[in-house]
Amino acid sequence: MNTTHRHSGTRRTRWALPSLALFGAALLTGCQQAQQSLSIGDMASAFNREIWVMSIWAIALSVIIFIGVSFALFYTVQKFREDKHDAPPAQFHGNNKLEVWLVAVPVVIVIFLSVLTVRSMAILNPTPDQATKIDVLAKQFWWNFTYPETTADAGGKVANGNELLMPTKQPVALTVTSGDVIHGFWAPNIGGQRAAMPAVQKTWQVDTDRAGVYQGNCSQLCGASHANMRYKVVALEQERYNTVLAAMKAYRAPEPAAGSAEARGLQLFLQGKPETGAASCAGCHRVQGTSAAGQVGPDLSFFGTRRTLGAGMWEGEKAQEMLIPWLKHAPRVKPGALMPTYDGSKYMSKGKLLKGGTLTDAEISDIAAYLRSLKLPEEADYWRDVPVIGAASTGGTQ
Repeated sequence: MNTTHRHSGTRRTRWALPSLALFGAALLTGCQQAQQSLSIGDMASAFNREIWVMSIWAIALSVIIFIGVSFALFYTVQKFREDKHDAPPAQFHGNNKLEVWLVAVPVVIVIFLSVLTVRSMAILNPTPDQATKIDVLAKQFWWNFTYPETTADAGGKVANGNELLMPTKQPVALTVTSGDVIHGFWAPNIGGQRAAMPAVQKTWQVDTDRAGVYQGNCSQLCGASHANMRYKVVALEQERYNTVLAAMKAYRAPEPAAGSAEARGLQLFLQGKPETGAASCAGCHRVQGTSAAGQVGPDLSFFGTRRTLGAGMWEGEKAQEMLIPWLKHAPRVKPGALMPTYDGSKYMSKGKLLKGGTLTDAEISDIAAYLRSLKLPEEADYWRDVPVIGAASTGGTQ
């Protein structure tokens, strides 16, 4: 997609932004947190601009058809009203010319719209070779974002759970799949939605010209916590994006000081507590630079830098507040969550009633301390000073 095309139609569509934004926010209210709205009319995205240009024709033709049909209806009713014509109606075969027009006009309109649709698909579906490639994995009820072209110095591909980083002003090629049931990836501000299906990989492009934090949701009913399956898209200017990605590539989890809460937490994270049935976190989660290489749950390598918890259920201070309850009994605070409990209570997992292991409050606090220590360097904090697009308060930044 060339630069000229990316900015075409911006001025002539600016008047439509308020109405489209309002429509998008109203449409998606049931799937989002109250403090951040979404918009299918965000013209910072070339994807959305292209769809809007195509939609102008569809809307214009719909209005013309509505006016034409309404005029014909009212004209006919008025001209042939019963009180104006006492004689019996004339009997005739029909009007061949009118019938031809009634068939030909819709066919031409459908062909015209089909050509526009194919044109837009030809522009939006292919992903350029220079596009930033990101793999998206959806599972009940969380997201994992992997950067297949970036190998971490500690081994494995760089990945992040539930927070997608992308550069601005260039196409981003997302390859989406699912690890269980059908999910739907949709962050309306950066482009269209795609179904995430098991054993199927779908690649298409999204983009935005504006740095900011955008809201994303699962758009396909996928289970008990479908509405709680959220994520954030953090779009950064290219230079800053490169800085953050380089820091992620070089990142190794810090080695905690001996005897510290973080050190005790690391031991529990890696080994669990077999005598009480508490499973290790490392069996499901990966932390870059450690022996934890689990693939069942989201990547936790940069957990301390993230501002969300529970796949976007909680943000900011609320996320910090909910970390202990989340670790203690995730299925209680997030229905359908497959994470085991650590307070000894029973929980449902894939239709089976299981008994969780037991950790003391102090041990759970140690794990929380370790997770909070998993931070990128300060210069690579991708949340810092980034505006939250669609935030309820004006000028909000993280």
